[in-house]
Amino acid sequence: MTRSITLTLAAAAVSLAACVTINVYFPAAAAEKAADRIIEDVWGGEAKGNEQSSIAVPAPAEVLLAATRGVLDFLVPPANAQADIDISSPAIRKLTASMESRHGQLAKHYDSGAIGLTADGLVDIRDPNAVPLAERNAVRKLVADENSDRNALYREIAAANGHPEWESDIRGTFAQRWIAKARSGWWYRNAGGQWVQK
Repeated sequence: MTRSITLTLAAAAVSLAACVTINVYFPAAAAEKAADRIIEDVWGGEAKGNEQSSIAVPAPAEVLLAATRGVLDFLVPPANAQADIDISSPAIRKLTASMESRHGQLAKHYDSGAIGLTADGLVDIRDPNAVPLAERNAVRKLVADENSDRNALYREIAAANGHPEWESDIRGTFAQRWIAKARSGWWYRNAGGQWVQK
């Protein structure tokens, strides 16, 4: 009986020691750099120097999650796998080029306030009356095409990096960076759904 208990305890100890947690965290800083490069490619010089400094205050749930993760990492040290964000695939370059070619047509509508950026990384029509009636369908199509490319871009970046589960994180990062790099006077819809002028 003692021998079986010893073997059971030894097997349990070996099993516990064999449990290694490998966490592949979303590389937020690398994602921001990748987003900035793409936005600068799409918007050209307009994206440089438009950021306004602000202090981000984390939500209480994010603070609790970070604290919980820290305690768990202390109790069970993770083996971290570092990752960079690759944005060099042909599909990503094609989407970026398509968005860049469309930006010249969209820019005047950002400037007039007819369209704006959204909190989910897309573009939306803010004030259809700011567009002459004869151009409204063309603007709707521009916005739809832009959103189609943006959705495909976020999906493709996640897939090209071997982590399709990162798509929502990629989208969130881009949403923040589009707004941060927007020109002064452009409009964006905040997380609460309100339109705000930068």
